[in-house]
Amino acid sequence: MDFELSPKAREYLADLQEFMDSHVYPAEKVYQEWRAVNDPHQLPPVVEDLKAEARKRGLWNLFLPDLSGLSNVDYATLAELTGRSPDIAPEAINCQAPDTGNMEVLHMFGTEEQKKTWLEPLLNGEIRSAFAMTEPDVASSDATNITTSIVREGDEYVINGRKWWISGAADERCKIFIVMGKTDPDASVHRQQSQILVPRDTPGFTVVRDLPVFGRHDQHGHCELRFEDVRVPVSNLIAQEGDGFMISQARLGPGRIHHAMRAIGMAERALELMCRRAAERVAFGKPLASQGVVQQQIAESRMAIEQARLLTLKTAWLIDRHGAKGARTEIAAIKVIAPRVACEVLDRAIQVHGGAGVSDDTPLAAMYTWARAMRIFDGPDEVHSRTVARQELRPYLS
Repeated sequence: MDFELSPKAREYLADLQEFMDSHVYPAEKVYQEWRAVNDPHQLPPVVEDLKAEARKRGLWNLFLPDLSGLSNVDYATLAELTGRSPDIAPEAINCQAPDTGNMEVLHMFGTEEQKKTWLEPLLNGEIRSAFAMTEPDVASSDATNITTSIVREGDEYVINGRKWWISGAADERCKIFIVMGKTDPDASVHRQQSQILVPRDTPGFTVVRDLPVFGRHDQHGHCELRFEDVRVPVSNLIAQEGDGFMISQARLGPGRIHHAMRAIGMAERALELMCRRAAERVAFGKPLASQGVVQQQIAESRMAIEQARLLTLKTAWLIDRHGAKGARTEIAAIKVIAPRVACEVLDRAIQVHGGAGVSDDTPLAAMYTWARAMRIFDGPDEVHSRTVARQELRPYLS
């Protein structure tokens, strides 16, 4: 098992590190100050400046192997680095969720017309997108529960239902939604669902509200949506009727690597800030860094980060060689472990910072809300732990 980066990945990593230091970190304050006095869902202009600079440097669409030439192991390390500035770094290089997953879906399953209309502007960073699966009235941890209906009438599909926690929908740049719903409720349980493209300006489609996360409104938003007799052409269907669950599974492996590594990036930055704070602050006559309890927190954080990173890289290595099916257990495991470690490290860093830790004077509070939410979105911890347990028990129950 080899996690050595390819020569191309090493070049990208050096370039990305320099870009982060010279452009991204200095832009964080500009980004936050602009949002504080403007519509929170409008994009601060500094992000478009970052995108232009990243594209000029060739730091663009690195997540897609067919374009970047990178393996999952290669990209994992780059994703970790962007996780250190999660609000702006992923978007600066056009590697932000949920667009990456949607681009992968269109790349793998889209028709030539769908690719030209939606994939190309997404790859160019001209628009954004959303993936609409989660619903307010059912336990969406089980994707087979969804109730949104997609019914064919002649040359159109008619869509009715409600969705919520749909990331990206509050941003006016979000022009296309991949909607998951049921085309055949009587089919076998994993053939009932389909995925279909719904443009933002389609009649009957409404963005009802943005949902705050621990009181915070992200720039791109997480929204409740309503579909009332929404009609789209049959040509908007992705792949075939009944392929919705299969498509969802196809996008999960690489996407979980991205999320896990970005979470580890957040944890690394939190540990760095914790160490700096501990070295600078004096309490009861000596630096916090000399206090045994703080040393223990720092040590536990380093050990946990290293374990989470190794498991995630192993998962990326398995996907590179055997595909997502060959890493099913590990994919489930990193979705539990990486956010958990990020939450633990961020919590310790907040504690060491005291009041500053829960303020917006550091990135810790904002990072914590996102890391904590990660334990729910894309499937809660309990669902992924169940997958790991089933795989572990399989030899004993057969």
